[in-house]
This record gives sequence, structure tokens and C-alpha cells, in this order.
Amino acid sequence: MNYALITGGSRGIGRAVCIELAAKGYPVIINYASNEAAALETKQMIEEKGGAAELLPFNVSDSVAVDKAIEEWSEKHPDDYIRVLVNNAGIRQDALLVFMQDAQWNEVLDISLNGFFYVTRRVLKTMLMKRSGCIINMVSLSGLKGLPGQTNYSAAKAAVIGATKALAQEVAPRKVTVNAVAPGFVTTDMTKGLDEEALKKTVPLGRFGKPEEVAALVGFLASDAAAYITGEVISINGGLY
Repeated sequence: MNYALITGGSRGIGRAVCIELAAKGYPVIINYASNEAAALETKQMIEEKGGAAELLPFNVSDSVAVDKAIEEWSEKHPDDYIRVLVNNAGIRQDALLVFMQDAQWNEVLDISLNGFFYVTRRVLKTMLMKRSGCIINMVSLSGLKGLPGQTNYSAAKAAVIGATKALAQEVAPRKVTVNAVAPGFVTTDMTKGLDEEALKKTVPLGRFGKPEEVAALVGFLASDAAAYITGEVISINGGLY
């Protein structure tokens, strides 16, 4: 059976993606770092709609933990493999660069950039052997245009955009697609500290996006209808550039 693994899948956009892919028939693996209660809630929401889901806790920035968790999952599922990987895990540690601490820089890059590397490297091997796979990286408007106070986050997401384009060319001969989705302002826990009233005035459509709207795009990219799309960065931002 073909599974979908969503990192940072317990809340926000990750939760919406889990629900969307489960609705499309994928058994979903919900990864989370620490919030088990939220992950269990996501699992319950999927199962109430008739979908299948399981939890797989690990810290994406810990290469040993990533390898161990996915290896153990593979041993329990000898006839299954992860066909869809959504690298969604990420954190914000906003600060002006002149005041930014080492930890604020390192933690943001560790989760968004190193997390992409550790998880993708591990899951990709089976995709290449099966000659079928879909990798979707959650990036950001911040990685495309840069946002003040987010030099770390912008750097991490811009790096993942570059990696997306390079990896797409590496694995295309084996029928694996690699794309990135770049949301603008979306109503989630990640944007709670932002001034929504002021920021939505900068968005041509005049509002923040919904996690479900981002998830719908991910669902399309994971479908057979998107099999000829690879190496792309698709913005979903209400017209804000």
C-alpha cells in the first residue's frame, strides 16, 4: 500500500494536508515532534471521516532519530512504502538580524532545511527503487521575496526552494516528482503573533488564506493529474508578491 508522510502534521497547514491526503485515499503518517495531543486529534479527525492514519513521532532535525523512526516503520510495513512525502515541519524565530541569537538562526535552519535533507534522503531511496514518488516541500512567500525580521526563515525557505529545483532534476528519470508550495499569510498558530488586520490590507484578495486551501494544492500535486509537474514552486498567496 502507498502511504503519505507529513512532517509537522499535527496542527495548522500540516493537519489540513493530512486530512486532504487521507480523503484522497492515502493512509497517512502523521509526524510530530512533541505535541502528541494535537497529533492524536488530527488522527481522530481523519478516522471520523473514514480515513486511515498513524502517528510517527520524531524530530526532523535529528538525523539519527529520523533514520530510526522510518526504519522501524518500514520493518512494521514490509509490503508498504511512503509514496508521498510532504516536508511541512518548520518554526519561526523572528528577530532583526542584528539582534538575532545563534539559537534563533540554527533552530530555524535545522528544522526547515536540515529536516528536509534528513527525511527526504531516507524516504527517497524506496521511491527510486519503486520508480514512483512525490515530494512536496512547504516553503513560503518569505523564501521568495524575503521578509524583514525573518532573515533566518527566509534563508531556510530559499534554500529549500533551490534544493527542490536541483533534486527534481536528479530524480525525474526515476519518475519521482519534487515540487514546492509557497504560502503567503495563512491563518494558523504560526501567524498568531502577526497583525492580521494590518497585513491583510497588503494582500490583493484582502484576507489571509486558509490551511485547507493550501492543502488542496498539495492534494493536487500528489495526484496523478500532476505527474508532469516537477521542479516548480507554486505560490498560494492571494496575489501578494
